[in-house]
Amino acid sequence: MAIDIDGTLLGATSEVPEANLAVLRRAQAQGIEIVLTTGRRHAFAMPVAEALGFDLWLISSNGAITKSSQGELFHRDLLPTAVARRLLAHMNSFRRNAVLTFDRETRGALVIECAEELHGSIARWMEKNAAYIEQIDDLARALTADPVQLMFCGAVAHMREAEAHLATGDLADQITLLKTQYDARNLCILDVLNRDCSKGHALKRWAAHRGIDAQEIVAIGDNYNDVEMLEFAGIPVIMGNACEQLKQNGWRVTLPNDQDGVAAVLRQLGI
Repeated sequence: MAIDIDGTLLGATSEVPEANLAVLRRAQAQGIEIVLTTGRRHAFAMPVAEALGFDLWLISSNGAITKSSQGELFHRDLLPTAVARRLLAHMNSFRRNAVLTFDRETRGALVIECAEELHGSIARWMEKNAAYIEQIDDLARALTADPVQLMFCGAVAHMREAEAHLATGDLADQITLLKTQYDARNLCILDVLNRDCSKGHALKRWAAHRGIDAQEIVAIGDNYNDVEMLEFAGIPVIMGNACEQLKQNGWRVTLPNDQDGVAAVLRQLGI
C-alpha cells in the first residue's frame, strides 16, 4: 500500500485518525507492506510515520528520496545544480515565493529569500520547519550542492502565472513539475524536481526492488502530485476531498480525509 499523507492519511486536525491507525496496523500485522508517499521532506514526514507505531519506508519530497523510518537510504534523486541555477534565473520574478530544499537535517535544509511572502501562504509550514530554514539575499548562493528541489508556493492565480512562465523556458526535458493545490485555502505548491522524478517513478523503482507487481499495489492519494503513483498502481484510489477533475479518471473514490477515507476503502478491500 502506497499512501499519501496530507489530505489523505491525515484528518482535518492534521493527525492520523484512530480508524486509519487501526486499519493500517491490522494490514501491517497481516504482512501487507505500507509505504508513505509524500511531498514532505523525510524529517517532516517522520512524526506521521512514528505515529503508526511500526517501521516502514517513506517516499518523500515527491519521489526524490526513498528512506526507511530507521534512516536507511534506498534512493536519492537530486536536481543538478546547473539546472537549479538556470531555473532560478528564469523564474527570477517568482523568487519571493521560492524555497530551495536540500537533503540535510540542519539549518539550511530549507533556504528562502522572503519569509514574509511565504508566511502569507504557508505560515504553519514555516513555523513547523523554523529550525531548518535559512534566509539569504540570493538563493543562488545556496547552490553549493545539488538540491532536492526548487519549490514555489502562493495563491492559486499567482502560481498559475508561475507555471505558465516556467513552461516558456527551455528546461522541460530536464525537470519534472508537480503541483499540489488546495482551492479552499487558495494555496498552490509547484515542486520542480529532476527529470523523471515523481512518486510514481519512486514507487515503481521500490516495487521492482521488492519484487512486487503493480497489480498488487493499492495507492491512495488526493492531489495532482499523486497522479503518476495512481496511474502505476493496480488499485488506484482517490480521496473524496480531491478536486472533481481528479475524480474523473476512473479511479475508485473513497470518503474524504475528514471521514477516515483510508480506513473506509481498506475495509472495502477486506483488510
